[in-house]
Amino acid sequence: MAYWLVKSEPSAYSWDEMVKDGATHWSGVRNFQAANNMKAMKKGDECFFYHSNEGKEIVGIVNVAKEYYPDPTDKEGRFGMVDVKAAKPLPRPVTLKDIKATKSLENLALVRQSRLSVCPVTESEWRVICKMGGL
Repeated sequence: MAYWLVKSEPSAYSWDEMVKDGATHWSGVRNFQAANNMKAMKKGDECFFYHSNEGKEIVGIVNVAKEYYPDPTDKEGRFGMVDVKAAKPLPRPVTLKDIKATKSLENLALVRQSRLSVCPVTESEWRVICKMGGL
């Protein structure tokens, strides 16, 4: 199993909407590196759900429910998407400020490549963030 982080602005699609919907298509990604990360996702992989721009915090966990397939919103046919399903909220959201203040997370892709909307998380980073979030 691999671990990931996916970002969404709460005004576009929030954790509360994710929980209400239960599952969704993770579409609209138009960055090649983020798309390559999605191509590497496997069914059952876990992803942190991160509120970007507003809140700047990890608020929940989703699971990859369907692997990479064409994104119908991409008229040029160059990009794809995955489906994710809500797994569980973090009892305590983990803020970007707290992540940046944690030495063992200094190489987290969220910190190093802050504009990337889908990024990998190592197993050790995953454990640290889960602990910070009360899991």
